[in-house]
Amino acid sequence: MSETSKMPVLFLAHGYPALLDDASWVRELHDWAEKLPRPRSILMISAHWEARPVTLGATQTVPLVYDFYGFPQKYYEQTYPAPGAPELADRVRALVGATQPVADAPTRGLDHGAYVPLVAMYPEHDIPVLQISLPTMDARPLFELGRALAPLRDEGVLIVGSGFLTHNLRTLDLMPNALIPTWAKDFDAYTAEAIQRHDIDALLDYRKRAPGVQQSLPTHEHFVPVLTALGADADSHSETQFPINGFFGGSFTRRSVQWG
Repeated sequence: MSETSKMPVLFLAHGYPALLDDASWVRELHDWAEKLPRPRSILMISAHWEARPVTLGATQTVPLVYDFYGFPQKYYEQTYPAPGAPELADRVRALVGATQPVADAPTRGLDHGAYVPLVAMYPEHDIPVLQISLPTMDARPLFELGRALAPLRDEGVLIVGSGFLTHNLRTLDLMPNALIPTWAKDFDAYTAEAIQRHDIDALLDYRKRAPGVQQSLPTHEHFVPVLTALGADADSHSETQFPINGFFGGSFTRRSVQWG
């Protein structure tokens, strides 16, 4: 497919730094990227950057943000020197700035929610990348942020929300064949069914409607990037796929979504 094709929108389960030691997960991400149109640039919305107002990260290559603790030294030596995306930053500023303030953080590099999946998907780090912050945890404004960004799809930009649909570190179980709690299965199924039905109300009202939400999401930053991705497809009603499924660490669903 050409670089001028309308780009899909993605939500991916980004994993933790050691994801890159999991050959099967890396292969799934890489194979997924191989099937996508090649992006002109990538816009990342990661669970690991909350800042109000919407803030644009570095537009040149700067050091990564190693926003994790207690891992072996090799994880702090990972690099991903992707080109900056100043033109994309200008477009985001124009699209989003029409309705709300936009700030800049010119020294803020990619965090692990952004660079870990990109290392697997685009290991040659030759596609310009821009990361923007999550300005709120409220569902509707994040959905509308995605809607404002939607025109970028016609400009060769791959919009990626990066998080986890379930994220409870207190229940992480890295033992082989760890049991998947019922509440995690129920929440994953609710979200998947709502996405397949294009049921925007069910997704925006997930805190009240979804089964198992309190156990699945003690905090909400890992879930809400899916709402921005959803917003970027809200007016297209694209075909939905789940390229990666299954669970990790017991209760963490690896479900990833592609619209278009």
